[in-house]
Amino acid sequence: MDPNLYTTTRAVDPVFIWIFGVSLVLLLGITATMVGFVIRYRRSRAPEPTSQVASNIWLEIIWTALPTIIVMAMFYYGWAGYLTLRNVPKDALEVTATARMWSWSFTYANGKTSPKLYVPVGKPVLVHLVSQDVLHGFYVPAFRVKHDVVPGMKNHVWFVADKPGSSDLFCSVYCGLGHSGMVSTVDAVPEAQFQSWLAKPEKEENQGGGRALLEKNGCLGCHSLDGSRKVGPSFKGIWGRNVTVMTGGAERTITVDEEYVKRSIREPGADVVKGYPPVMPPYSALSDKDIEEIMDFLKDLK
Repeated sequence: MDPNLYTTTRAVDPVFIWIFGVSLVLLLGITATMVGFVIRYRRSRAPEPTSQVASNIWLEIIWTALPTIIVMAMFYYGWAGYLTLRNVPKDALEVTATARMWSWSFTYANGKTSPKLYVPVGKPVLVHLVSQDVLHGFYVPAFRVKHDVVPGMKNHVWFVADKPGSSDLFCSVYCGLGHSGMVSTVDAVPEAQFQSWLAKPEKEENQGGGRALLEKNGCLGCHSLDGSRKVGPSFKGIWGRNVTVMTGGAERTITVDEEYVKRSIREPGADVVKGYPPVMPPYSALSDKDIEEIMDFLKDLK
């Protein structure tokens, strides 16, 4: 990594340390002064006021000038850090992060998509933020970046991963019932390994079939594979099961088969399983072949 590159971490941490340090010194100093005055000037020791001093010009100058200097220093460091967060290096790798209820997907310049954000170590990464439905928040604590993802608004963040590893990526804005499960990772890998992954055809990478498609499209954020309850019904043992659904406000029982699965993906509001909210968005991007692979996976999931 370029040692002269002023990263987001280097921009945010000094500001935090400065504000925290000043606050700590003021807290200790004011508390110590207050305790000292309580002891020294307690009523039993000085029942009547003895000071005849009306004012002290130097004391007034100090308690006016010193806080002003401290606040202006906070402003300076904060503004310099903000400019760093908004001014993207020219050679940054561009990725588009798409947020939806309740998953993330990341699209690279060559069209490759992934449910995780893969980045090369030591290289600036520019992330364009897009929302397909409601307000979300792109938050990666490890790189000190957090920004709203607003529908219809262009926005971005950038950062540099200075070492290999995996960092948590959260949605920082409450976006509905599945908000807590809207979690992904930023996986930083060496440059050569990243380029190899980026050049690998998506079909070759997604040899996991139906499960890989469910992960890629964020389905597992709302539907479990182990029978546990989430925002939506679990996929475990669902194939061939009779379920009670609400159709146009009327209750009926249907069997989970190919027709039902296709309709649930294309028109999720048509038949909503009883006891679950009608919050699933339609997935028109999935082809018929993709849906067939998903169904093959569900058939084997006992």
